[in-house]
Amino acid sequence: MGRISAAFDTLRSRGEKGFIPFITAGDPDLATTEELLIELAQVGATVIELGVPFSDPMADGPVIQRASERALKHDFGLDEILAMVSRVRDRIATPIILFSYFNPLLQYGIERLAKQAASSGIDGVLVTDLTPEEGASFESALRASGLDMIYLVAPTSTDARLELIAKQASGFIYAVSRAGVTGTRENVSAEAEKLVNRLRQYSSLPVAVGFGISTRDQVVDVQKYADAVVVGSAIVQELERVTGEKDIAKRIGEFSGNLLPAKSSRA
Repeated sequence: MGRISAAFDTLRSRGEKGFIPFITAGDPDLATTEELLIELAQVGATVIELGVPFSDPMADGPVIQRASERALKHDFGLDEILAMVSRVRDRIATPIILFSYFNPLLQYGIERLAKQAASSGIDGVLVTDLTPEEGASFESALRASGLDMIYLVAPTSTDARLELIAKQASGFIYAVSRAGVTGTRENVSAEAEKLVNRLRQYSSLPVAVGFGISTRDQVVDVQKYADAVVVGSAIVQELERVTGEKDIAKRIGEFSGNLLPAKSSRA
């Protein structure tokens, strides 16, 4: 059993729901990213999504776009990201997935990525712009290295698409709460719960809901029907706000912990 499945099994045995924070690798720099991974694990992250910065992040709103822009100013690539994850693995057991567009992964080399990611301690990969119809060879390479393939589903996904993804996904499935790009919202779309219920007809995998979740009340609401909540833009925006100040990682840990119900805010 991989770390992702084990993490969700542990939650299920406790009757608890998960928390999946997102950060962009290299924002504001890789050394801080390393500290953030450790801090997020300590405040109770079930899984951590580590974004690979990309020059054309079409699915992302302005907050995460700016994070990618800041990260891309530094001279690093996937080799440096994976080396950083490898160092972190000596200190935390929390599952980490790469969250990326396909282009930088393809340029790196699919077989090479799968092997290097697995050896560094990555647990899975989510590719925002790779459809299940086009992802067979990539998925095969990941599975050969023991990595999970995480797929996105959206309220616009047909039942046929949900069924296809259910057959191919592993680890968990990421349900996008609404159509559009990432970014905080005052309310989580009612379509999210409908989507989770539709998906459960085809899959027993854990379902995580993300896009637009930025407050504790929203987290509590989504955890009523989903297995985990993903928070990205709110954390990245707070990181942007405190960058340049002292104890950045600790402050992001506190911010993230405050999004959680009291009983699960500390591991």
